[in-house]
Amino acid sequence: MKLAFHGAARSVTGSRHLLDLDGRKVLLDCGMVQGRREESFQRNRVFGFDPRSISAVILSHAHIDHSGALPTLVKSGFSGPIYATPPTGELADLMLQDSAHIAENDAAIVSRREFRKVEPIYTLDDAKAAARLIHPVKYHQEFEIAPRVRVSFHDAGHMLGSSLVRIQTPTRRILFSGDLGRASLPILKSPELLSGADAIIVESTYGNRVHPPEGDEEKLLGDLICRVADRRGKILIPAFAVGRTQHLTYRLKRLQGKIPDIPVYVDSPLAANVTEIYRRHPECHEPGTWAKGDPFGFGMLRYTRSPEESKKLNDLKDPAIIIAASGMCEHGRILHHLFHHGSEARNALLFVGYQAEHTLGRKIQDGLRRVRVLGREMELRAEVVKMDGLSAHADRPGLEEFIRAHARTLKDCFVVHGEVDAAEDFSKWVHESTMARSLVPGLGMEVSL
Repeated sequence: MKLAFHGAARSVTGSRHLLDLDGRKVLLDCGMVQGRREESFQRNRVFGFDPRSISAVILSHAHIDHSGALPTLVKSGFSGPIYATPPTGELADLMLQDSAHIAENDAAIVSRREFRKVEPIYTLDDAKAAARLIHPVKYHQEFEIAPRVRVSFHDAGHMLGSSLVRIQTPTRRILFSGDLGRASLPILKSPELLSGADAIIVESTYGNRVHPPEGDEEKLLGDLICRVADRRGKILIPAFAVGRTQHLTYRLKRLQGKIPDIPVYVDSPLAANVTEIYRRHPECHEPGTWAKGDPFGFGMLRYTRSPEESKKLNDLKDPAIIIAASGMCEHGRILHHLFHHGSEARNALLFVGYQAEHTLGRKIQDGLRRVRVLGREMELRAEVVKMDGLSAHADRPGLEEFIRAHARTLKDCFVVHGEVDAAEDFSKWVHESTMARSLVPGLGMEVSL
């Protein structure tokens, strides 16, 4: 049995881990690489393995850095089943079509600019073909991916439908964390605390950091809103359409009465559609989430769908909160709002999620103020604020708790989905705490189990 790492290895995005079960190859996630344009462009087209050799894909959740390369995999010859929880299947269908639309639009822009035909990484037809291969499987329901190899999904608490993937063979018990969530998050149930794995593939996005208490961050969010509203400004929030946007609207609902009555715009057709899927799956929510009515709606909240509605937000004169994708400022409507409102010092740009290396969001977060947005240079004068406590990823204590539950049985740990310093720091702790072999694999690295 072998395990190879073809993405999210000593980096965060592009989760792809290939499990070779004595000749039967199963891919854990098939995510899109985000970051440097030329590097990500190449790696999202070339997998490092033959897609036709893959017998099945197991998808931990629908975020694009875990699911976004599925259409390319199918376009390149993969035709097997893609196993996922029912909410993940619904969300992936929406997100892959949205990703295809962005890819087609980007290719058209580059073609016009460079006076040559540039093909998108994949098309809407490719995205639909990938979605047709999704096989929904409920949490805790076992299914076979090879003779005597059983798999089950368990709640990861990261976003709707997110799962820990448990794989049991006659000789090994393997656990893949996907993205591990936080016990303190609202809306979603807490991550399940499993035990007994002897091999673990674990994320490390916040492997060397501790989140502030959620209550503190919610107060900071309220203070920011009051401060910016007092100076008649707007708050721009780049947020993933799936998960982060819903958590934000829920928190903003809880702050009603403690903050000024200013409109909140969710400027994303995808986020609006995703929110409907959240509403359809209350079985995935924490008890009490619906105690005060719709957790994703309140009087000052508005969803904008059409381009015309979005463009009108550029002319807003009064204070407002605008939530829009993409979460790392790489594309989408947030760029238009950044271009039109980012040059005014009275406004604020609030980061509420992880910003991958080399993305525009990360560059701004690290202090860059002369930025290129929509092909034009601009001076960013808006206040830049970062709130890690609103993240849906487990921090170091959460990751430690996850590993401790397997301390007696753990033999191998592979630390992925983290920047090098975070991954190596956490990997060292795993080895010292459990005496298991703990590695931070490099891209393309293959290990025997």
